[in-house]
Amino acid sequence: MAIITFRSNELKETGQTLSMVATATQMAIEHSYKILVVSTNFKDQTLENCFWELDRLNKPIINNPGHVAVGVDSGIEGLIKVLASNKTSTEIVRNYSKTVLRDRLDILLSPNTEDYQEYTQTCSNYPEVLRIADRYYDLVFVDLSSRMHEQEAQDIINISDVIIINLTQRLKNINDLIELRANDEFYKRRNIMMLLGRYDGHSKYNVKNVTRYMKEKKQILAIPYNTLFFESCSEGKVIDFFLKLKNIDENDRNYNFISEANRVDDAIIFKLQELQMKI
Repeated sequence: MAIITFRSNELKETGQTLSMVATATQMAIEHSYKILVVSTNFKDQTLENCFWELDRLNKPIINNPGHVAVGVDSGIEGLIKVLASNKTSTEIVRNYSKTVLRDRLDILLSPNTEDYQEYTQTCSNYPEVLRIADRYYDLVFVDLSSRMHEQEAQDIINISDVIIINLTQRLKNINDLIELRANDEFYKRRNIMMLLGRYDGHSKYNVKNVTRYMKEKKQILAIPYNTLFFESCSEGKVIDFFLKLKNIDENDRNYNFISEANRVDDAIIFKLQELQMKI
């Protein structure tokens, strides 16, 4: 149904991967969508570590009929080999992904290589993979790596329905984006949204002030820094974290985090509906 790509213009930490994890996981739990999360990272298992303990990540997938084991010929590499042989079906991407929540949330793991040339060769196949995945899943979330060559990254951007630009609360980062929006037509697209990652609501660069400073009509999005969430991301326990907070009380210390994650999800759904109406 739609491809949602998270990207950043900075090489420094923006919280991009974890913001996407929070957004996609909460979406999978609260909405009846079939979701795929795609990691395009190079030598970085940040996303994978959110859902599995390191010593269990490479063990075969269990209770997951039709899926292959995670290993050298599974994941994106195994999928590419199958696509090269023209053995495709609407479920082919699902067969090479790893399930987190059955019929709700799957993960297509990042390339299993430490050779950058092999990585770039793999990246050239992502657009085809995403197009096929888009026919099976309701929503496909892409964590676009800053290590990817510009052409491959642009190919993914071009087929994305929504692009979420991840910002920090650094004034330079904000000013750089303002300049880009003034001089680059790409940043004037209707399908672009902005999100502050690792957000600190006590900063003077809070969502209200940044929205006003950037002269935005709608309040920009944010995923707050949350200690328990970030700990769960390093322990492979993100699903446990969100499930425990499913019926959270507004007096709970984590309420603001869950509330903001829901706001991001609602904004994405609304943006997709808005774009569809204007076709």
